[in-house]
Amino acid sequence: MDFKEIIANKISDVINIDANELKSYIEVPKDNANGDYSFPCFRLAKELRKSPVDIANLIKDGLNIDEIFEKVDVVSGFLNFYINKAIIVKSFFDKFNANENYGSTNMGKGKTVIVEYSSPNIAKPFHIGHLKNTVLGHALDNLYRFQGYNVISWNHLGDYGTQFAKLIEAYKRWGNEYDLNENPIKKLAEMYVRINQLCAEDESVLEESRETFKQLEDGNPEYVKLRDEFTKYSMIDFNKIYDLLGVKFDKIIGESFYIDKIPEMYEVLEKTGRMIESENAMIVDLTPEGIDTPCIVKKSNGASIYAARDLASILYRTSNFDFDKCLYVIGNEQALYFKQIFAIAKIMGIDKKYIDGLEFVGYGMLRLPEGKMSTRKGNFVEVEGLLEDAINRVKKVILEKDNLDGMDIEDVSKKVGLGAVVFSNLLDSRVKDSVFDVNSAISFQGDTGPYVQYMVVRTKSVLTKVNNDISKDIDFSILIDDSSLNLIKVLSNFEEVLRSALEKNEPSFISRYLLDVAKAFSVFYNNDKIICDDKKTQDARVYLTYVTNKVLNRGLNLLGIQVPDKM
Repeated sequence: MDFKEIIANKISDVINIDANELKSYIEVPKDNANGDYSFPCFRLAKELRKSPVDIANLIKDGLNIDEIFEKVDVVSGFLNFYINKAIIVKSFFDKFNANENYGSTNMGKGKTVIVEYSSPNIAKPFHIGHLKNTVLGHALDNLYRFQGYNVISWNHLGDYGTQFAKLIEAYKRWGNEYDLNENPIKKLAEMYVRINQLCAEDESVLEESRETFKQLEDGNPEYVKLRDEFTKYSMIDFNKIYDLLGVKFDKIIGESFYIDKIPEMYEVLEKTGRMIESENAMIVDLTPEGIDTPCIVKKSNGASIYAARDLASILYRTSNFDFDKCLYVIGNEQALYFKQIFAIAKIMGIDKKYIDGLEFVGYGMLRLPEGKMSTRKGNFVEVEGLLEDAINRVKKVILEKDNLDGMDIEDVSKKVGLGAVVFSNLLDSRVKDSVFDVNSAISFQGDTGPYVQYMVVRTKSVLTKVNNDISKDIDFSILIDDSSLNLIKVLSNFEEVLRSALEKNEPSFISRYLLDVAKAFSVFYNNDKIICDDKKTQDARVYLTYVTNKVLNRGLNLLGIQVPDKM
């Protein structure tokens, strides 16, 4: 039962304003004393030429009140609706029982979405910046799949460009000094730092790197072989992290894949008449599109630039994948660049359906307390080490507990440590810059992943005590006390939260919601004795615990977090 829709229709009958518009105004008060739903009348003051208080009283006097409502009152221009408690409870359980995958909808049926994320650079360590990208993209990947979309998860590897050519130059100079059979990525990173220092000191080395890239693009066999070798080493390291995080991709394709597709892209772009020469390079002037900064698509030496490869990838995807959405999970600093790319794709005459589906999903910078990192300068934190550190810190906390009987310490440490890192990265709005503090993240108290996981384990413990004997024959009148009702109200929001998270590409909606569920269950657990002498009361409270377990587990899984059996 959609109570917002019911309320909106009743108000619409009184003031003859579209119910869908009115529904969007309805709020859920933070304080239950102000009702279950509240309708602010301030937005209607101009249209109806009355004060909000007068409008509220006008609507109240004209409302057709039935058994759904206990009462409706007016407070300072707000109409507060109090729903019959038994109806709230029954409506929720009816909805939960009707959908085996509670929270899912058919909104993605018949639709395809490409989610491009992670996208680390070959021959460089997988650093903390890629961690946020990966967990954010993975959560969106899971969320779209859960809502019925056909998802193509896409890892666009950085295996090209002048930066990659610098590494080839470094290897040509100093490769015999490094044994790549042992810890190859660390050795390649050291070479990368070294060549960047040399480029800063000697401009000619940078020019040699640019020429090396041109030769790589032209198919120099020695350079192609090195690129493939570096890629092999990198994927071994990357896959260790993906395996830890439970991340899998449908497509893992490097920038180099598009090289033979770039000529076709240039041909299409040239026909538009918008690709022009500027200082020997080829650019697209985007002033007519309201973008002051032109986009370079070909370097002065004829080599391609990353914009050309991204445009070629769009052509490839539109030719081979009939997608409805294509999400680019990229740092906020790339917002202007993707605005340029999408504008050029439109200029190229790509079908409007695909242009409308291109979407930049930006996120803020992730820092450690030590400050900003740079692979080029050599000050970076490798994700594998960070994840292992979190796991080991959790393990240390667990080993200090008194009762470890039946606990798989390694399993618990891994799931809680990794869950702490993932949850911390998805806790706040994705567009915000954030600082990752491992000590705060692994805490079992507060707004953390381990706190939510602990509440799931608590629900499991209750269900184990009754041998998972779950009755659906519930006396709803038992669950109308404040603690039960508050938990049910929070649980009933799951579908709406998931819908909003998908529409905004914002997993933090789920994280925050799970904290609300965990806190509401904690109050319920402490106030209402679940295992008790009265069978009907126990059945009702056990079933509410079971539903809570399902919602918390499902929400954490969507974020990419697993839950141990014990904590």
